[in-house]
Amino acid sequence: MSAEPYWELTFDADGDADAGERDALIRGAVSAGLTDLVVFAHGWNNDRPRATGLYSRFYAPFPGLLRGATGVRAGYAGVIWPSMRFPGEEIPDFPQAAAAGAPAPPVLDAATREALIRILPCERAVMDRIAELAAEQPGDPARLEEFVTLVRGLAPARPRGAAAPPAEDTQDEGAHLLTGDPRQVCETFATALDRMGALPPAFLGGGLKRLWGGALEVLRQMSYFTMKERAGTVGEKGLGPALALLAESATGLRVHLAGHSFGARLVSYALRALPDDGTCLSSLTLLQGAFSHYAFSSRLPFDTGRGGALDGLQRRIRGPLVACHSRHDSALGTLYPLASCVSREDDEILGIDGSRWGAIGHDGIQATDPCARIALDEALGGALPAEGCVSVDASSVVARGGPPSGAHSDICHEELARVILLAGRILPPRS
Repeated sequence: MSAEPYWELTFDADGDADAGERDALIRGAVSAGLTDLVVFAHGWNNDRPRATGLYSRFYAPFPGLLRGATGVRAGYAGVIWPSMRFPGEEIPDFPQAAAAGAPAPPVLDAATREALIRILPCERAVMDRIAELAAEQPGDPARLEEFVTLVRGLAPARPRGAAAPPAEDTQDEGAHLLTGDPRQVCETFATALDRMGALPPAFLGGGLKRLWGGALEVLRQMSYFTMKERAGTVGEKGLGPALALLAESATGLRVHLAGHSFGARLVSYALRALPDDGTCLSSLTLLQGAFSHYAFSSRLPFDTGRGGALDGLQRRIRGPLVACHSRHDSALGTLYPLASCVSREDDEILGIDGSRWGAIGHDGIQATDPCARIALDEALGGALPAEGCVSVDASSVVARGGPPSGAHSDICHEELARVILLAGRILPPRS
């Protein structure tokens, strides 16, 4: 690990913590006399070595940035939770990532099938049939519909007795890829991928072959929807209570949460489990957050009778809520809103910038007042507020990555490390 002392916090899909790891962190923070603890949550890494590798790269600049900081004794933690990344998706500077080149469809080899069975979860026979159809891509429209139907059946079940969210429930960001005509849904995804330059060459052209390119994207998006829902559960049921226990033992410790992609949703939903006062949370930084840009809104622009899922919870932070976003993130700029409204014929479903379906990591926090909007250079120069919401345009550094995700995972930068330290008032602004 590039920064020490370091701990890991592991949670299962229901948010249950590894008690041994949690208690080791609490004991370690107390015995080390930490003043500050940075806790980072990954997005779509699907095993501990991959997640730990990300944390080591992300934390690498911290010791140098903190060298000479007076009165600061910092520690670091990484959240491990069950999520996955499809093979073939480029991640900048990630050793295990596929080499850049022509876009590739989701790969359903044996290892990927096993990962999907664990992550979603589903019966092996169902996943084998999905893989068989994906490999054969038969010219029968009925088989395409069978594929989409099987994939939709992988959606996470809602708790018994809980009503399904309304079709327009941005508050819960319902998965609208679950509804609508299967052929139309596949065509919509294929068109979006083609416009992004992300439709694999094998699917270019017309007919059912093209639709199979969209169908495979339905599978990718279904796994992402499942992870998004899970991230909220792990944050509220796992990380939040763990932080509350930490605050009871390590009095005076300042905790700084950070999360990438669905990990940003995870750390945000931890706010639901924290008290309104007496919290140890001193800052929260979201890097390319893959959840609604209206999550913290008190009045949704299209429904002023209600607010977002996290309405007002930024008040539980004794410092700022910072949302870093980039226009180069095509996963959030196109595919995320498309998956949310793909079945709605009355919405424009391509190029949905600024719409009700947007992600916080693409255009920042929306419909939340007050919320400063600044560029990354301004943030590094001292413009971050002492509290409240701020959206930071990080497009100047979060800029690299191939289709279909663009710069979504281009987050290992010293500038972003510095933002976290500035948000937590651990470092003074650079001159």
